[in-house]
Amino acid sequence: MKLQLRNLRKSYGSRVVLDVQSCEIPSGVITGIIGPNGAGKTTLMNIIAGLDLPQSGEVLYELGDGSFSSSLPTQAVTMLFQTPYMIRTTVEKNIAYPLRIRGMEREVVGRRVNNLLDAFDLTPLAKSKAWLLSGGETQKVALARAIALKPQLLLLDEPTSNIDNTSVAFIEKTLDYERTKHKMTSVIISHNLPQIRRLCNYVLFMHEGNIIEHGSSEQLLTQPQDPRTQAFIEGELLL
Repeated sequence: MKLQLRNLRKSYGSRVVLDVQSCEIPSGVITGIIGPNGAGKTTLMNIIAGLDLPQSGEVLYELGDGSFSSSLPTQAVTMLFQTPYMIRTTVEKNIAYPLRIRGMEREVVGRRVNNLLDAFDLTPLAKSKAWLLSGGETQKVALARAIALKPQLLLLDEPTSNIDNTSVAFIEKTLDYERTKHKMTSVIISHNLPQIRRLCNYVLFMHEGNIIEHGSSEQLLTQPQDPRTQAFIEGELLL
C-alpha cells in the first residue's frame, strides 16, 4: 500500500508539531522514520493510523485498483506499539481475538493461530497468561496478532526499544519476511540507526515537525543532502 501525505498540519496552541507539505511512502517496502525527540514522528504515525486527526491536509491510501482514498481502510491497516496491550487471557486467544471479532469461521481462525504460534516459536506458550510474559515474548505475541490480519500496511512505533536482542532479531527477520513474501508495506519509528540500516529500504528524516529529507536508506544514511540529516546521523544534538 502506497501512502501520499499532503499538506499535513497539527498544532497545540501556538506550537506547531507537524507541518508536512508533500511526501510519498512507497508500497511493498519497509520505511523508517528517524529524527530527534519532538520531531513529530509519533504524531505523523498516529495520523496515518487514524488515531489522531490533522488540523489540515490529508493522508491518501492506495486502494487495490491503484486509486487513492482519504478514508482509512481499517481492515488493511494495523499498528504495533512500543508497549502493546495484552488482553487478560491466553496467548492463543490474544492472537485469535482480531480474527474472531471480524467473524471468521472457527476452523479458519484455529488454523491461522496455530500457524502463527508455530512460526513465532510460541506454541509452548499457547495456554500461558499473556499479561505475564516477558517483554520480548509480549512483543512477539503482539506482532503475531497484527500479522494474523494479513494487513497491507503495518505501522510500528519503537517496537523493539525495550526487549532482548534475540527477540529484536526475530522481529526484524519476520518483518523482512513479510516484505519479501507478502509485499507488506511497513513504516517503523526507531531511534536505533543500525536497525534502520539493517531493516529499511526507505527513510524519512524529521525535525521540528517537518520531513527534512527522504529517500532510499542507502542514499539518505550515507550521502544525506541536508546538514541537519548529516548531523543527526553522526550523533550530534539538534536543538
